[in-house]
Amino acid sequence: MLVVFAAFASTSLLAQSNPLLGTWKLNTAKSKSDPTPVPKSLTRIVEETSDGTKYTMTGEHADGTPISYGFTVKFDGKDYPATGTMPGDADSISIKKIDANHYEATLKKAGKEVGKSKLEISKDGKVATLTSKGTTADGKPVHSVSVYDKQ
Repeated sequence: MLVVFAAFASTSLLAQSNPLLGTWKLNTAKSKSDPTPVPKSLTRIVEETSDGTKYTMTGEHADGTPISYGFTVKFDGKDYPATGTMPGDADSISIKKIDANHYEATLKKAGKEVGKSKLEISKDGKVATLTSKGTTADGKPVHSVSVYDKQ
């Protein structure tokens, strides 16, 4: 980013044309998870890079331990490596873009599927709902609905 103003302007235009891009904060009151508790906080930053779409997640689990993971993907259904501790201890993720407001993801650990998610962004682009099913790191089934508000 050579010029801060130009970078900000182009990022704003991109975010307007792509509702996925931007900063999303977990709305804990509207989210639910079974059997694991909803995190105390979670922020998802989604941005375009020259390598694809970059996701950075940070926050705090219900027990106070930090959440920190991320990945860069192209929406081609191929597996891309993840860094940090992803849900289900996944080490890769693939994402398919259904349309501008709908995405499907598959999480894998050592090539084996450990979770699936569907993301729906509201028509006004202000709310994203992530519905996920999979297994915890110790193999127990988990289902969650995470509601994010765009910042």
